[in-house]
Amino acid sequence: MIAHSEWRGNGYFEGQSESGHSIDFDVTPDHASGPSPMEAVLMGLCGCTSVDVVSILEKKRQPLTGLKVTATATRAEKPPRVFTHIQLTYTVSGQVSLKAVQDAVSLSKNKYCSVSLMLEKAVPIDYEIVYTDQPQEPQPPLEH
Repeated sequence: MIAHSEWRGNGYFEGQSESGHSIDFDVTPDHASGPSPMEAVLMGLCGCTSVDVVSILEKKRQPLTGLKVTATATRAEKPPRVFTHIQLTYTVSGQVSLKAVQDAVSLSKNKYCSVSLMLEKAVPIDYEIVYTDQPQEPQPPLEH
């Protein structure tokens, strides 16, 4: 896998992937033209685990109608401003089995999501699951 980033001036950079896709990074205070590189890392984490969870639930023939993964990160106060904690919130829609969703999230976190497994070598990642189409039932403790 190969990627590169090219400075375009005034706090803007263009990232290119080997597959030909690009993303504009904006390191100005308002990030008006694109995410910061650290925001892009969080977006990559959300995308990676989302793909896993949807794939696993589809294989289990669960009637999933929506999934939104939100990452909330805390950063160090001083440079390097690394992430010090990441909280993932999985918002799940559809009449899916609670156990199936818990299993899918756990498999993503502990086995399949390369981004999560790589980041967890440096920062703790916790998660919660919110079900939009079912009453909140008590959940067994989640493995972290």
